[in-house]
Amino acid sequence: MTGAEIARPPVHRITQAQVALLVLLSLVMLAVDKVVAYSVLSGGLIAIVPQAYFALLAFRWRGARSASAIARSSYAGVLGKFLLSIAGFALVFAMVRPIDGPAVFAGYLAMLVAQITGSWMLLTRNQPK
Repeated sequence: MTGAEIARPPVHRITQAQVALLVLLSLVMLAVDKVVAYSVLSGGLIAIVPQAYFALLAFRWRGARSASAIARSSYAGVLGKFLLSIAGFALVFAMVRPIDGPAVFAGYLAMLVAQITGSWMLLTRNQPK
């Protein structure tokens, strides 16, 4: 008889929702201004890509026997997320011209709010009331 297994949380759904929201937001901004639209898209991707990388590493392992591997993966994921975010901002502000700085940060913050909201919904989904 095998031990009880905890199902992996569907964190990929948060990333999918973020991408859908970002595309929709960018299309709406396209009606306002092309530069604003791709600036929002750039900022949103700076938030989504590192978070997806973290989720991939952090949820790679399962079970109590994998506790040390889970901890190592989580630390590596956090470090990778931080470095990818820095690199994303550096690349966008160095390579993309023209750019709307406030729109980049607005896209980034919108995706962070979506990620936090999605994580909260995922955590509270099956909690007893």
